[in-house]
Amino acid sequence: MHLEKIKTPFKHKKVIFGWLFFSGKIDWAYFLRYVWIFDKLVNSLKKGNLVMKKFFAEVIGTFMLVFIGTGAVVFGNGTEGLGHLGIALAFGLSIVAAAYSIGTVSGAHLNPAVSIAMFVNKRLSSKDLVNYIAAQVVGAVLASATVLFLLSNSGMSTASLGENALAKGVTPFGGFLFEVIASFIFILVIMTVTSATKGNDKIAGLVIGLSLTLIILVGLNITGLSVNPARSLAPALFVGGAALQQIWIFILAPIVGGVLAAIVAKNLLDTEE
Repeated sequence: MHLEKIKTPFKHKKVIFGWLFFSGKIDWAYFLRYVWIFDKLVNSLKKGNLVMKKFFAEVIGTFMLVFIGTGAVVFGNGTEGLGHLGIALAFGLSIVAAAYSIGTVSGAHLNPAVSIAMFVNKRLSSKDLVNYIAAQVVGAVLASATVLFLLSNSGMSTASLGENALAKGVTPFGGFLFEVIASFIFILVIMTVTSATKGNDKIAGLVIGLSLTLIILVGLNITGLSVNPARSLAPALFVGGAALQQIWIFILAPIVGGVLAAIVAKNLLDTEE
């Protein structure tokens, strides 16, 4: 008798083969081979594939966000060309596009600060947290590298890649505080709209994208609006200068804002009930 010929779900095959084993119709080696070793192997492969699927989903989603958003800045001639609203919509709509494409695989965090907030509220394991952050940084760097390559091969200036930097007259403390507040608002929306009890999965992507659009309209002339360490780190690595010197603001502030948002969402808005 062969396991492959039994056309039932694998979990039912284990029951059937348990009966066959104890009735003496198959030997112990055959039983062990198909019910124990194979089961463990299949489960480990499934888990491994899921981890990789989430990794590549976050790479693709973060690439979309950074490529479309910063691409709109540099190819659209910044605020003088595409304008504040155009840039804000580019970032916001890229979030919407990612949420409704790769969101079913990884949840479309696209942002280390969001992943850390999810981890704080126990929606994400420590293993997935490391996997997500690595994927987000990779996706962002690939996006900035692609923008740089396209600029270099289009005869356009490569002096700017849509990086974040403090506007003239904005102090480091002022910029840090603004990014904390903006990140808090943005990630609080995310934690609420994606809550299993308080949220709405059908409109979550749209709400998050529009929230980012609104926040960018407020902060574009202050810090360029980051609320995302990966989005800020990637272009800063290529352009250096003030963007790289100030990168600590755009890494630390969104994380602080995100953690505060997670705490408020859990304890005040009861999102984790």
